[in-house]
Amino acid sequence: MTKSKVLTLVGSLRAESTNQKLAEAIQLNAPEQVDVVIHESLGNIPFYNEDIDVEGKVPAAAAALRSAASEADTVLLVTPEHNGTVPAALKNAIDWLSRPFGAGALAGKPTAVVGTAFGQYGGVWAQDEARKAAGIAGAQVLEDVKLAVPGSMVRFAEVHPKDDAEVVEQIKGVFDALAAAAPAA
Repeated sequence: MTKSKVLTLVGSLRAESTNQKLAEAIQLNAPEQVDVVIHESLGNIPFYNEDIDVEGKVPAAAAALRSAASEADTVLLVTPEHNGTVPAALKNAIDWLSRPFGAGALAGKPTAVVGTAFGQYGGVWAQDEARKAAGIAGAQVLEDVKLAVPGSMVRFAEVHPKDDAEVVEQIKGVFDALAAAAPAA
């Protein structure tokens, strides 16, 4: 039996961000039959520009992202909230994955959005915006997958999300939804 591959894109570029830690907790709590791959180079991808999105000119980092998304069974977006919306790096990744229009790497791909933020709602505005953008990009957005952890800076100041029993339990629910939506291997 082959493993299901979940490509995970973290919207925060900080190495020690709470969303990076949440992605790590997700990776550590993956079922045995699931391989969670955290894509590491969102900060290296230039802003989307049709002038460079042509054969022979696509930047290597953007091409690698597209390849990783194409090879994945599902996509998981892990996002903080920047000024009430999605961080530019994550939105840019979605833009690259949306092309070519109608046939991008997200087309038909089951995609879930989770995250954590400092505010009292855990970044739900950013998550809603990421779902919207991914849906317009052609993804099969899993609207019912919800994991928004509020108060991240305080909650995870001394505890990694992998050691937070409530978060770990919610992660299991995310995997149940991803498994139900993933195409049969």
